[in-house]
Amino acid sequence: MRQRLPAEDRRRQLVGIGLMMLRNRPIHELSIDAVAEEAGISRGLLFHYFPTKRDFYIAVISAAGRRLLRVTKPDPTLPPDEQLRQMLLAFVAFVSRRRDSYISFVRGAAGGDNYVVEVYSETRASLTARVLDLLGESTVDQPASPVRLTVHAWLAYVEDLAIEWSGLPVDDRPSSPEELVDHSIAALTTLRRLS
Repeated sequence: MRQRLPAEDRRRQLVGIGLMMLRNRPIHELSIDAVAEEAGISRGLLFHYFPTKRDFYIAVISAAGRRLLRVTKPDPTLPPDEQLRQMLLAFVAFVSRRRDSYISFVRGAAGGDNYVVEVYSETRASLTARVLDLLGESTVDQPASPVRLTVHAWLAYVEDLAIEWSGLPVDDRPSSPEELVDHSIAALTTLRRLS
């Protein structure tokens, strides 16, 4: 017998199931029927909470973006350079654990899916702002600022590096997560000198 939940609790449950399923498959392969079955409800009832499949996907992708920001949030009691290192280690771990779904997120944005583009852009902007703050450049909020452009582009580099690195068999990875982060920080230092 299925359990009756208040509407907001049911929505949270369904998004949570979607997030759990994203660990093993990209968003476009997320089955509404499988989500409904896992929740113990009918497909029709799922559409009561999310009027369309797209609405459900938006909710799941938005939650994935928030999760990424939450798990990469560094400890504010640490010095800024340690916070940056902690943030990057968490980012590499996140991409490694959820590589397929993360690639789906990136490619969905690159492919022009409007809802994925928006969430991806907001997530990247938040990460950029976080790094700028850690660098003592938090007052730089203009999109055309050279330091902001540099940090934004550098995050794309770190992202691609983490995706490629995590796709290698563990024994074939040329570096540890810590070395990958050290390399990324060194690249940022070099790029900042150029801008």
